[in-house]
Amino acid sequence: MSLEEKLNTRSGGVCELCGSTDDLKVYEVNPSDGSVDKAILTCGKCNEQLQDMSNLDETHWFCLNDSMWSEVDAVKVVAYRVLKTLKNQDLLDMMYLEDDVKAWAEEGLFEEENKVIHKDSNGVTLSAGDTVSIIKDLDVKGTGFTAKRGTAVRNISLPHDDAEHIEGRVNGVKIMILTKYLKKV
Repeated sequence: MSLEEKLNTRSGGVCELCGSTDDLKVYEVNPSDGSVDKAILTCGKCNEQLQDMSNLDETHWFCLNDSMWSEVDAVKVVAYRVLKTLKNQDLLDMMYLEDDVKAWAEEGLFEEENKVIHKDSNGVTLSAGDTVSIIKDLDVKGTGFTAKRGTAVRNISLPHDDAEHIEGRVNGVKIMILTKYLKKV
């Protein structure tokens, strides 16, 4: 019997998170060994959001109110990780996980916890889309102009691998700016 068939039997042919029967797929819960104990059956919508947890649809995950009580450890681990990502402390406080299951759930969150944090010159955390102002005149290499002190840089973007830089437009030119020369507006 294949992994998908075993999961289909266990779940009764429905998504183990939301109960949908649409586009069912196997989702292996990391770290996975390919066994039925480390995998769950998910619908297409749940699977898509689990693959990229940066854009979770919070209303879709109301289903976790029920699925977090599953007897299947892999389902509880996924529910815990999604609730933690959504910062839903109320449901997390109600959830009970054995120590080994909680360790497994936390193990999958390390990437999010080690995420690069961008801070301005005052130590204020910056987010994508923020507006910042430049606190020192900066010569912009390759453009022939100086970004003046007090210039507002709107709708900034943040490189995911470099906490010391942001990207923004000054005088219509997209440039990289050191965060130590910025102040959040």
